[in-house]
Amino acid sequence: MTFWMGVASAEHAREGRKGGFAQLGHGKHIAVTSLKKGDWIVYYSPREGMGKGATVQAFTTIGRVTSTIPYRFEQAMDFNPYRVDVEYLKDAKAAPIKPLLACLRVTHDYGANWGIVMRGP
Repeated sequence: MTFWMGVASAEHAREGRKGGFAQLGHGKHIAVTSLKKGDWIVYYSPREGMGKGATVQAFTTIGRVTSTIPYRFEQAMDFNPYRVDVEYLKDAKAAPIKPLLACLRVTHDYGANWGIVMRGP
């Protein structure tokens, strides 16, 4: 079992929770191939919308991967992202990141520049 973190707007994270799926890297296959059945995924949401909206800066969803392999989903005419199925914790509440910065291994060495880590490669 491995723990993963995705970065998505709060709006997109809620859609994934509602639909019972996770997709990463704008639906790229390579982004979800490492997620295995039984792994956990948490989403960090910097903003409410994709590149717009109110600042959120919180972990907004968490769940366990239930599918064995990624699958392609027909979302729009020219957009067919890869996904995995996830059973999300329905009663989980958003957890603001700022009180956690000093104790998270991924952010504790970055001080005021912690946000750069959340952007990924």
